[in-house]
Amino acid sequence: MNEFYTLNDGSTLPKIGFGTYNEEFADNKDVILKAIECGYRFFDTASLYETERSLGNALKESGIARNEVIIETKMWIDEMGAENVEKAFERSLNRLQTDYVDIYMMHWPRQTGADDEDWKSLDIETWQAMERLVEKGKIKRLGLSNFLPHHLKNILDNCKIKPVVDQLELHPGYSQEKAVSYCQEHDVIPMAWSPLGRGRENATIGNAILVKLAKKYGKSIQQINLRFLLQKGILPIPKASTPEHMKSNMDVFDFELSEDDISMLSCMPQTAWLEEHPDFAIPDRKSNPNNI
Repeated sequence: MNEFYTLNDGSTLPKIGFGTYNEEFADNKDVILKAIECGYRFFDTASLYETERSLGNALKESGIARNEVIIETKMWIDEMGAENVEKAFERSLNRLQTDYVDIYMMHWPRQTGADDEDWKSLDIETWQAMERLVEKGKIKRLGLSNFLPHHLKNILDNCKIKPVVDQLELHPGYSQEKAVSYCQEHDVIPMAWSPLGRGRENATIGNAILVKLAKKYGKSIQQINLRFLLQKGILPIPKASTPEHMKSNMDVFDFELSEDDISMLSCMPQTAWLEEHPDFAIPDRKSNPNNI
């Protein structure tokens, strides 16, 4: 892939990454090996996902040079705080079988029900510990995940090293315009998890607007979703299990949606799960004694 976003530190990221938040990828390097064969070079994982080890095994078996791959991983809430960050990071390094990470992220801004001053001070303390790991040469860049504008502002007001990305749920039907514009105003690239949609109603797949646009452009609904995000300056990290879908998700640079169609998709009724919001609810860490 030769399409890239330029980050606020002057480095670049491919405009599409590969997401590994899938139980199918845990303890299974084969799917990730297929993604490497299909041309993916930017991989997103996390301590919570339990796919760091699979990614590390796949990259090792692939024989691809470390400097040709971008690895992004995240600490979970129970790994935050000055006393925990370096230990959590070293566990991730061991699972990934590497001596540095390209982007290290805070996965969630606050615990459910945390008082304002508590989460704000914990985020700052955690960020400063991450900055020290950058200074030691173990991390190249820092990022955030699920940080809304008021969460992001707390970091921007107190950081020495600016986050390069903020990963959010973004797709037609959940475009989070305010959060995206706030990121872009502060030179932080918005990154989309679940860019193909999700939710109880099968999110975007059967949506009449997307069905119509897929027919109009001769593309799949998934490709319309991804193109929508790219034209809004968002970096999607879709998941896929088959080479056919992996390749299809990268085949989105040969067409453009019209301004009217972008506007229509931006105004779609909400399709995300309303109760899943960084200030109100967080997923539980899975219990896996091997994920240490």
